[in-house]
Amino acid sequence: MKYLCLVYSNEHDLHSQPDSPKDEECFAYAQAVQDSGRMLAAEALHPVETATTVRMRGGKLSITDGPFAETKEQLAGFYLIEARDLNEAIQIGGKIPAARVGCVEVRPVRELDV
Repeated sequence: MKYLCLVYSNEHDLHSQPDSPKDEECFAYAQAVQDSGRMLAAEALHPVETATTVRMRGGKLSITDGPFAETKEQLAGFYLIEARDLNEAIQIGGKIPAARVGCVEVRPVRELDV
């Protein structure tokens, strides 16, 4: 089953805390998940100020610069993984280095027949 591990952190704290992961550690972890055959995709995102939020209301498109909500933590990146079950996905998500300074939301992917 596919799971999406969404990495959230405060952008200003992500690389400035004593326990913050360094890029090399993140790359090594991603490579380890890749080598295990469980990695489907992983990407880091640009800062939240580069985001654009779109909504369709009453047939009209609304475009807003920035994130969709005011929060202390922003979506920083994701891992799309293949895991046997939620427990295995949680184990993989919990070892993502950024989980030490932020959080990782693990969600099953709903497969669509398209």
